[in-house]
Amino acid sequence: MTHASESMQALLALMRTLRDPQCGCPWDREQTFASIAPYTIEEAYEVADAIAHDDLERLRDELGDLLFQVVFHARMAEELGRFDFADVARGIHDKLVRRHPHVFAEPRALAAPELHRSWEAEKARERAARGAGGALADVPTALPALVRAAKLGRRAGRVGFDWPDAAGVRGKIDEELREIDRAISAGHPEHVAEELGDLLFTIANWARHMNLDPEQALRAASLKFEQRFESMEHQAERVGVALKQLSPAQWDELWNTAKSLKLKR
Repeated sequence: MTHASESMQALLALMRTLRDPQCGCPWDREQTFASIAPYTIEEAYEVADAIAHDDLERLRDELGDLLFQVVFHARMAEELGRFDFADVARGIHDKLVRRHPHVFAEPRALAAPELHRSWEAEKARERAARGAGGALADVPTALPALVRAAKLGRRAGRVGFDWPDAAGVRGKIDEELREIDRAISAGHPEHVAEELGDLLFTIANWARHMNLDPEQALRAASLKFEQRFESMEHQAERVGVALKQLSPAQWDELWNTAKSLKLKR
């Protein structure tokens, strides 16, 4: 048995112990797929954060946490007699072999666009085999909203429902802004929220047409704002002024100073 196999078997045994009805952990025993799902999502974000900070030591730990989530779900399914961890591993192995025919079936070199088309075609066949044949089938509702908006737009675009180019999306943004203004003027908060959602959806797809990741763009903007605001806090602290006492002009001065600094990304 390889070191990896030994480590995996030890982890699976640990999970069985934690879920044991007699001697397991009370917290682990009472969990369900639904109660664990938020932790699974959180651990995936922790992995992404470790990568963003180029922290490989932390990445190793976070990948372990994420793997434990997979083991946890697989154990609960095994208790129900549905599937186990081996089925999960075998399933993803077989799926990846199917999705890489250029490597395993008929080895040949393919350019990136051809690889993408082949991958998406196989995914579409898999959806159809499950009876989920619609173009928008199986786009997870738990995805971050901007990610899901762009993914829905890509799926619709593959069957011809899309803006012709980025300029066409830009015109739609102006239209959505006018609709928000009309909803505000009419005093309909529920319509304002609806139109704001339409605007955000359109912006996500504008980014898609420019080959940009809207989620990553917003994350970068949020980080930039966070760093600039922290810089303003430090500036105010150095001169002994409480933030709530700052005038609009003082805020502007601090903000402009923070913008001029080269902050760590």
